[in-house]
Amino acid sequence: MASFSFGAGNAAKILRIPLYAAGRVLTSLVPRKADMWVMGCGVGIGDGALELWEYAHERGEDPLWLISSQQEAADAARRGIRFAHKHSLRGLWSTARAGVVVVTHGFGDVNRYAVSGSFLVQLWHGIPLKRIGVDSPETLRSGILPGSRAVRRLLRFMYLSATRRIHLLPAASHLVRGRLQSAFGLADAAVPVTGEPRVDVLSRDTAVARRARARAEISALTGVDAAARFVLYAPTWRDGEPDPAVPTAAEWQEIVAVLNTQDAVLFVRSHPLGAGAYVPPDSTTRVKALGSDVVLNVTPLLSGFDLLVSDYSSLVFDSSLVPLPVVYFAPDLEEYESRRGFYGTYSDVADPDGWVTDWRAVLDDVQEIFNDGAEAARRHAQALALSKRFHAYRDGKNTERVYRAISARAGGHGGVGAPKGRA
Repeated sequence: MASFSFGAGNAAKILRIPLYAAGRVLTSLVPRKADMWVMGCGVGIGDGALELWEYAHERGEDPLWLISSQQEAADAARRGIRFAHKHSLRGLWSTARAGVVVVTHGFGDVNRYAVSGSFLVQLWHGIPLKRIGVDSPETLRSGILPGSRAVRRLLRFMYLSATRRIHLLPAASHLVRGRLQSAFGLADAAVPVTGEPRVDVLSRDTAVARRARARAEISALTGVDAAARFVLYAPTWRDGEPDPAVPTAAEWQEIVAVLNTQDAVLFVRSHPLGAGAYVPPDSTTRVKALGSDVVLNVTPLLSGFDLLVSDYSSLVFDSSLVPLPVVYFAPDLEEYESRRGFYGTYSDVADPDGWVTDWRAVLDDVQEIFNDGAEAARRHAQALALSKRFHAYRDGKNTERVYRAISARAGGHGGVGAPKGRA
């Protein structure tokens, strides 16, 4: 069950307006420290924030990571990362004092009330296919007077007032840059094409080494034989609504039968905010959960899979760096498009020969890819073409470019000095 919806989240945001106002007063009075960084990530110690922390730390920075759970505290301690609880007095004060603030999801990754006046870096967490930010009507839904245009206008104003504090939002390519500028209401200079730190791991070392390392880790995490075929299924969060792709009992039987025939394992990577009931009715070793409770960051593992099944997830862009063949499974395309919308059309990204809408067709595609070399090659070429369209860089140096951009730009921002290690 989802733990968040835009309607409830936006209602809470409206109720917190006095706290935001108090935070603005605080940050207008407290001077920021030039060489102080705070960082946070909406899903834990991972994603692009961890890549940037490691790179910055190697160059003499000592960023403070703001956590929200005991699990995050344990993960940070294991990695040797200084941390504080973001809702504590120290978290508030540290955010208010930091010259550089780094987030991946939203301002709530750190202490949301104290980001004003910092050099704010928003790394984001994936290339958008579905519309995001103010481009999506879903972002402006509210549980308070849901039909009110005045409330929607207020939410739009609040959203853009917040996002325009972002000083740096790295883009994977010029195509992606336009989407991010539109979604967050940002000027050209704030959205440089540097590549995303979060996907550097898919370009470092050789393809053979990346695959071997990823398969060994998947096997260690799940107990699955590394000699099997690995299929990753990544359904998109439905904004709190039920997931229409959850298989029926009969469909589970078909899925497991095909997996047995192909000596394959289906790994289900449900969105952290909307895990579906992807549990087969009968016990089987052919289906494994691979949620964030098993592995926080799935990106480094993408090289270990043989095939991806997904609908509207940004993982289709990430996996194109491998590149992985993709089966596009969109059981609710019209409804999802009417509610969220897409940048361009779904067919701009999905298989030109069409996507599938039920599990029987998914299984047919999976078997064709595994059994027909020509079809596997076609899907591989399609993924490679997607990578060339959406990723300007595939050299493993995105994090370096982002760090250099912070070094070059933070120094001229409100007295914030350049980070240590500036070249």
